[in-house]
Amino acid sequence: MKRGFGSDNHSGICPEVLEAIARVNQEHALAYGDDEYCAATEKRFKQYFGEQANVYFAFNGTGCNTLCIDAMTRSHHAVVCAETAHINVDECGAPSRIVGCRLLTVPTPDGKLTPELVKTQLHGFGFEHHSQPKVISITQPTELGTLYTIDEIKVLVALAHEYGMYVHVDGARLGNAAVALNCTFREMTTDLGVDAVSFGGTKNGLMMGEAVVLLNHELADGFKYRRKQAMQLCSKMRFIAAQFDAYFENDLWRRNAEHSNRMAQLLYNKVKDIQGVKVMYPVQANGVFAQLPRKVWKELQNHYFFYDWDEDADVVRWMCAFDTTEQDILDFVTVLKQLMAEN
Repeated sequence: MKRGFGSDNHSGICPEVLEAIARVNQEHALAYGDDEYCAATEKRFKQYFGEQANVYFAFNGTGCNTLCIDAMTRSHHAVVCAETAHINVDECGAPSRIVGCRLLTVPTPDGKLTPELVKTQLHGFGFEHHSQPKVISITQPTELGTLYTIDEIKVLVALAHEYGMYVHVDGARLGNAAVALNCTFREMTTDLGVDAVSFGGTKNGLMMGEAVVLLNHELADGFKYRRKQAMQLCSKMRFIAAQFDAYFENDLWRRNAEHSNRMAQLLYNKVKDIQGVKVMYPVQANGVFAQLPRKVWKELQNHYFFYDWDEDADVVRWMCAFDTTEQDILDFVTVLKQLMAEN
């Protein structure tokens, strides 16, 4: 399969990460995270998120999101999220099935929640017939590739805490967001009062594995048992930890994210002036969402793999990865222009 624009999950493993896995593949080590490699990597996370951060490695993003929600809610609670949120659209109902809580989804024009939108769901408190709002979950960057500014996250956190609620950040692409906003992970999470983060790496060069980062100490109580019950406890956990250790070493995460963001900007600049192609949302991270004639994007998929995002509106999604090259984009745009001219 040649490099396409379907997902940053389609890329291979960053060489530095692969080398790190090989380095810890020596001798024996205690299982289930009780090894020196996990301990060292947890210290790395504290350097990026603060000493109060409690870190728990998991297999995947769905597991991290569901575990975060499980730590913050009970079955009678509800999570407020954007209608386009990954926890609503792409996790096969995992939070509802595993936790039993309800998702209160909000339509948004750009994938971002605002206090005004969230407040439409903040009612029924204390009324036993209604699910009780307990969490605001945001995705950074959003599923539409847009970004919350630090101030926008700050006001959502203030609103949540005013109502005795928690804030969860789905950070599957948090590295891309930090690069785009020119800020640290801590500055857009811990320092703002965010309670829990699903911290991703597989979309930015890791082979597998994500991390739950609990920034609110009360959420860590009993969490290790929740992880075990949720079948997210990896026995040979050092191989997940080693990847994150390499990810943080010399800011590899930043270099990878800077590259994929830059490639998305290049793609945007190459397609934005093609007649008949309309870029639907600001290109702020590593994704481009475009509207174009159905016949064209259907034919284009014969040359490159990518997903249709909203088939009814003829909107498709093009994602760039840490290993996307300028030539990949130039070749892609050449085919796109040819198809547009023919149709």
